[in-house]
Amino acid sequence: MRWHRVWIGLLLFLGAPLATAALAQEPAYDLLIRGGRIIDGSGNPWFAGEVAVKGGKIVAVGRVPAGKATREIDAAGLIVAPGFIDMHSHSDTLLLEDGHAQSKIRQGVTTEVLGEGSSAGPRVGKLEPEKMMAGGKAIEWRTLGEYFAALEKSSVSVNVASYVGIDNVWQSVMGKSYERPSPAQFQEMQAIVEQAMQDGAIGLSTMLAMPPGSLATTDDLVLLCQPVAKHGGLFSTHNRNEGTGVFDAIREAIAVGERAKIPVDIIHVKIADQSYWGRMKEIVELIEAARARGVNVQTNIYPYTRGNNNLSSIIPPWAHEGGKGEFLARLKKSADRERMKKEIRGGIPGWYNHFTAVGGDWSRMLISGKSQYEGQTMDRVIALRTMKLETKPDDLDVLFDLLLEEEGSIPTVYAHHTEEDMNLALVQPWCSIGSDGSAYATEGSLRRGNPHPRNFGTFPRVLGVYSRQRKLLTLEDAVRKMTSLNAAKIGLSDRGLVREGLAADLCLFDPLKVLDRATYTDPFHYNDGIECVVVNGQVVLDRGGTHTGAKPGRVLRKQTSAAVAN
Repeated sequence: MRWHRVWIGLLLFLGAPLATAALAQEPAYDLLIRGGRIIDGSGNPWFAGEVAVKGGKIVAVGRVPAGKATREIDAAGLIVAPGFIDMHSHSDTLLLEDGHAQSKIRQGVTTEVLGEGSSAGPRVGKLEPEKMMAGGKAIEWRTLGEYFAALEKSSVSVNVASYVGIDNVWQSVMGKSYERPSPAQFQEMQAIVEQAMQDGAIGLSTMLAMPPGSLATTDDLVLLCQPVAKHGGLFSTHNRNEGTGVFDAIREAIAVGERAKIPVDIIHVKIADQSYWGRMKEIVELIEAARARGVNVQTNIYPYTRGNNNLSSIIPPWAHEGGKGEFLARLKKSADRERMKKEIRGGIPGWYNHFTAVGGDWSRMLISGKSQYEGQTMDRVIALRTMKLETKPDDLDVLFDLLLEEEGSIPTVYAHHTEEDMNLALVQPWCSIGSDGSAYATEGSLRRGNPHPRNFGTFPRVLGVYSRQRKLLTLEDAVRKMTSLNAAKIGLSDRGLVREGLAADLCLFDPLKVLDRATYTDPFHYNDGIECVVVNGQVVLDRGGTHTGAKPGRVLRKQTSAAVAN
């Protein structure tokens, strides 16, 4: 026994130097970024320094203690910034189709915030579960939590946070009915919101310009925000009217925040009716007045003057009741067509009318979704469809017929707001950046339709056009609007800044070259100047523009620890 102890002691004695040598050889850092100018996301001026990463976290910034790194990146001539947080994204199912998130990663986006009127979940009660193919396998989910689990199982390149959408909540209880919910049904809706918040939703999001969201009154919104407020969530809203009713719609959003005691973020703030162009100052004044009395209302925006919706949005709300089948049936009835024509041209009080918003100008409507006419404006489509007819039909009849052929849905870009109004909103300190886009690609299955260029170019466009070229924003403030401002809105305390101890989400870009290349008629182009993107400490976009295939993204659940999505 004594000799046994002697041998053990001898082995430990001889092994100690070897263990010490191994520890000495182990790199101090996984990644070390040298030689760049750091814009840390706070809005403060840039400073020269290094950024060291270990275990998915930023462990040192500025003067980094000496130590070897598994990989070093020379960032000379580049800005080292926090990864961009896309405050308004629609990549829900695309991320399950292809988790590489090409068009977002290549903009420098490291976190996508999902949800508007609809969200990936919940889909319970009268709302059918979501079913789709992902990775060659059929998947299905009902709750937001199950959607998050599906993301984690499939793995993605970006981080993901999500609201719970009012459309899901409403239709889970009411189905396709436009009937007024009973008190008991509102209690069901509140319970669904509560469960979604427990699943990790960051708040309630709404699209109030179309049913079912438009069916909710201001009182209803306050009621449904109660469980959100309890969890410290956010109310995010696409206003009820962005045209001639825009000021009342802004007041409504403020009222919800004030009454429910909840922060508000107004989605893609704009004035989208030519009769009200030039009045953005009045929106700014409404928001500033609310903030002065303690209501935390803010906005986000995309840097374009055209918005994406659907030709079906030209059709009055009543015609959509009952779902697609009922909608298509009404399009076939002459009496319903005549009523639609009258209301489309004359308007309905309180309804945001895309047709009158662009002055009835078909040339300002560009078909953006998969269609026989994708990439063409509606004036061209109408001309093509009627050129051989002896008697020219009503343009609206041409629209109705086209909707019938396309099963009631034709995604469309509308040229309905101005550069001047957009610029005034953009420079406000509480206005952050959100693309209102999805993670498409320039090749493969996710190259589809003729999507809005914002899907590819939002963030580089802010940096290249509105900061470098037009000098509306300093580079530091532009980065702040894409990073820490969005992180603060949704409560991401571990992201949005280049700071020791925070998650290593980083974007390296060339401030002299960064620029968008996607256009309305030729959108499938990635950007110039986004040189390297790091997500949770792993390089996802490498120097030279190569996507590494890494999928280190996480689901960022509110009030829970993030779960690794792989």
